[in-house]
Amino acid sequence: MGHDHDHGDLGRADQRGRLVLVLALSSLVFLAEGVAAWLTGSLALAADAGHVLGDMAGLVLAVAAMAVAGVESRPGSRRSFGWHRIEILAAGANGFLLLALAGWILWSAVGRLREPASIDAPWVLAASALGLVVNLVALLLLRRGSSQSLNVRGAYLEVMGDAFGSLAVIVSAAIVLLTGWSRADTVASLLIAVFIVPRALALIRDVADVLLEAAPRDVDLADLRDHILRTEGVVDVHDLHVWTITSGMPCMSAHVVVDDSVSAMGDSDAVLERLRACLSAHFDVEHSTFQIETSGHVDREPHIHH
Repeated sequence: MGHDHDHGDLGRADQRGRLVLVLALSSLVFLAEGVAAWLTGSLALAADAGHVLGDMAGLVLAVAAMAVAGVESRPGSRRSFGWHRIEILAAGANGFLLLALAGWILWSAVGRLREPASIDAPWVLAASALGLVVNLVALLLLRRGSSQSLNVRGAYLEVMGDAFGSLAVIVSAAIVLLTGWSRADTVASLLIAVFIVPRALALIRDVADVLLEAAPRDVDLADLRDHILRTEGVVDVHDLHVWTITSGMPCMSAHVVVDDSVSAMGDSDAVLERLRACLSAHFDVEHSTFQIETSGHVDREPHIHH
């Protein structure tokens, strides 16, 4: 509740459009840096191009997942929430892909430290500068949606990593150009790998929280329980659960014990309306389910959680 589904659909379509545009820009950066890395012998540029390629795979997964997640489930389908969870699985695959990429960069850098290679610094500088400009444009495109979708957030963090990677390559190319110290290129590739790892782990952690049905980070369960208890007609609440189906789609269920004066269906409906109004005003919960109980019923009911 608390959402207009039409506006939500438009927002998702806009996010997909921005991801597709960023995918096209990333393809341009990958081609430019990949060709330049092959021609110049720069490991840092190759690492940044590999990083961009990993991000492109993540963007493809994100776009496909968001498209599939928008398909509604058929009546009677076992997937009562549709395909929304596909978006989370895609984000997890993206996180592991980034970890694998970081491992490849580290392995290659160790070999290059043992046997330094000469690079064509001016062309490395030009290619990395182009990459930085394009990545900054992509960041502007994704900034708004990064707070609304886990996949867009993952893409935003990846592009941010690309921007820092391009900046590191620019600095290393300038050092090689000015001092001739070729190992600066290898050091830059190591920095790119080190920067990828914590971002990948953070994305995997967020995915794990969703799959383990942990409460959303922005929902205070104690505060939520307090709001329910302060609702007129409510005397207790138990079996309170809050979880997330996919990014931007939190759900809640609770057993609500009502005052003995709440006996008729109309009285229960009034309590439900007050609960929904309270949640709508103070919490951003997409789906909420309340089981209304009397004091006599709650004493006979087994509880999984309190």
